[in-house]
Amino acid sequence: MLAKDEIITFTEVNKWYGEFHALKSINLSIHKGERLVICGPSGSGKSTLIRCINGLEQYDSGQITVNSHLLDPKNLKAVRGKVGMVFQHFNLFPHMTVLDNLTLAPRRTLGLSKAEAETLAIQYLERVHIAHQANKFPGQLSGGQQQRVAIARSLCMKPDILLFDEPTSALDPEMIHEVLDVMKELADEGITMVCVTHEMGFARKVADRVVFMDEGEIVEIAPPALLFDQPQNTRTQSFLRKILSY
Repeated sequence: MLAKDEIITFTEVNKWYGEFHALKSINLSIHKGERLVICGPSGSGKSTLIRCINGLEQYDSGQITVNSHLLDPKNLKAVRGKVGMVFQHFNLFPHMTVLDNLTLAPRRTLGLSKAEAETLAIQYLERVHIAHQANKFPGQLSGGQQQRVAIARSLCMKPDILLFDEPTSALDPEMIHEVLDVMKELADEGITMVCVTHEMGFARKVADRVVFMDEGEIVEIAPPALLFDQPQNTRTQSFLRKILSY
């Protein structure tokens, strides 16, 4: 059972792909309103872990609880209704305008009228500073603009939890900061955020805690100042030396 302020818990969660043990006895509690960043080398299990939170990956043993719901097939719809996700490659419908991309799910899932959904969409497009692009198609936008549209689309479902799976890794370097700036703004508004990223500067500025994963395990978890400046585990130290040159 979740403690009062816990919104997500992993209890002894394991995930295999054939013989490959992708997640190894994961135990993790995430608090309501927390900004949690997950980092680690490629293949460490970061994306698998975050994709388990909304059932995009099915775990094989253990237990995940999200928003007081045990994550199983029976509760999957209820969980997904309150968990938004922003992917690496935007996943926008190319044949639909930005506005239509944002209004589709609120109309079909939340039962909003077209006018209600469009009002909501414009509100969130303004929040990510891209309302002036509402009538364009995704292909007419830069990668950074498309990712901001994807963030706005997730917000239109009014999630309690927002997941980011390496949201800047497909962007050109000059576009990364415009997406990170929007994410920083959202982090200040109290939404629970779980973000897989290699952007350590973002993690240091925004995260309440940083999780370091390696070989399917949570190796270390700490506030960013402690994890980056005083890592305790030799695997964390080795990883940070490579990416931070210290």
